[in-house]
Amino acid sequence: MSGKPQYDESAVLKAAIGVFWRHGYANASVSDLTEATGLSRSSLYQRFQDKDGLFNESLQLYTDRVLARMKSTRVQHSKASVEALLREFLPRESDATRPPGCLISRSNAEQEDLSAAGKRAANAAACKQRQFVLEILTEGQSAGEIGHDADADLLSWYYFGILQSIVNLPSVGATSQTLARLVDVAMLAWPQGKA
Repeated sequence: MSGKPQYDESAVLKAAIGVFWRHGYANASVSDLTEATGLSRSSLYQRFQDKDGLFNESLQLYTDRVLARMKSTRVQHSKASVEALLREFLPRESDATRPPGCLISRSNAEQEDLSAAGKRAANAAACKQRQFVLEILTEGQSAGEIGHDADADLLSWYYFGILQSIVNLPSVGATSQTLARLVDVAMLAWPQGKA
């Protein structure tokens, strides 16, 4: 016996992501998780210690995937990069099989139910998203695409907020067309660089 797990760990984490994303941390039972992942309770506890351990690893994997998707939208200019980022997350028909909203947003909304480690993980995930937007803006400022008097930190919160709206508002009825127009309006707030 090699001692290695006899299951596909990436498939287990992907299945767990789906459970936490659909039900939230508090409402995701160990039974839900074992059913979705195919793990026995003993295997789950042996590998992840508890539900919290599985949640933290699932959220990390989800965060890594979201950040990779965000980074894939980068283009040469900062304004085009931010707009491409926002448009990348507009809802598509193919998204219908995924749970609504964002696991990072959902996890931060239910922080009172998370362990200290879970709170740190959820907060860090959102901070990484905003930091990515801030990096685009500060690079744009350094390149003269954005005036040096513009508040890049405030703008990063603004565009991060628009991104959160794009991924979370479809669950309350916002259509892809409405959200695309929201992106149009959001880009009107872009500060001009020096002529």
